[in-house]
Amino acid sequence: MHALPPSPVGAHVPVAGGLATRGLAYADEVGAETVQVFVTNPRGWAVTPGNPGEDARLRARTALPVYIHAPYLVNLGSPDAEVAAKSVAAVEHALRRGTEIGARGVVVHTGSAVRGERAAGLARMRERLLPVLDGLADDAPPVLLEPMAGQGQVLCAAVGHLGPYLAALDHHPKAGVCLDTAHAFGAGHDIATPEGMRAMLDEFAAVVGPGRLGLVHANDSKAPCGSNRDRHENIGAGHIGARPFAELFRHPVSAGVPIVVETPGPAGPHAADIATLKALRADMLTGSVPPARAADGAPQ
Repeated sequence: MHALPPSPVGAHVPVAGGLATRGLAYADEVGAETVQVFVTNPRGWAVTPGNPGEDARLRARTALPVYIHAPYLVNLGSPDAEVAAKSVAAVEHALRRGTEIGARGVVVHTGSAVRGERAAGLARMRERLLPVLDGLADDAPPVLLEPMAGQGQVLCAAVGHLGPYLAALDHHPKAGVCLDTAHAFGAGHDIATPEGMRAMLDEFAAVVGPGRLGLVHANDSKAPCGSNRDRHENIGAGHIGARPFAELFRHPVSAGVPIVVETPGPAGPHAADIATLKALRADMLTGSVPPARAADGAPQ
């Protein structure tokens, strides 16, 4: 079996002024090997058409994997019918734009029941998202479901929650996962050591299985473990620290999976975070970073 190529490292990039014109220039400035973009206002419901020229330039950069993040307002588990309808429309729009720009995936937050039982929220999510997944063409990007930090009545936070969430979608082949390290930390996974990061990824492998992790958001955390708070920090400046991120490049679940930072910017801090992750990747490849060990001290 051939080893996967090393995970490309990049960032969420600004696109005001054009997806390609601004986004690609920023990617080059910070040294990004992969990018994530918004294709509409992330804090609004209005959808906007793409610019064919910008789309073509982005598609032409074939060595740069591109991902779309759907708007933050999307909540497919909402009990509010209007929010639900707007959420479905926003996801469908992001997926259409994903096909137009050649995106590798569309990141969608896993949502919240808002009130009442989470089981009811999961049922609502299934009713709304499964038809969207069923309607996707073979060449359409997958939906990459992003668990949250655990606040409120969220439907999915800890890695173990992905089991029932994906089961609710009948483990649809177009349903993948985007794993955010700050969210996992907030949800209670103590990944502030290499051993802790490896344990979380081991659990992911057991719960989700191979082939579904499509993207990693590598973010340090301003909030402590188990806080249920989503507060991103630059790599090495938060409660997680830099060294545990090396495990992302080594573990079978995440090795080869693109990694983007969503850390505080602008370009200078983003370039520093990307450089830190690239250095950890290089150290891992040369064996400079020792492997994490199991609780009993045995190498994993």
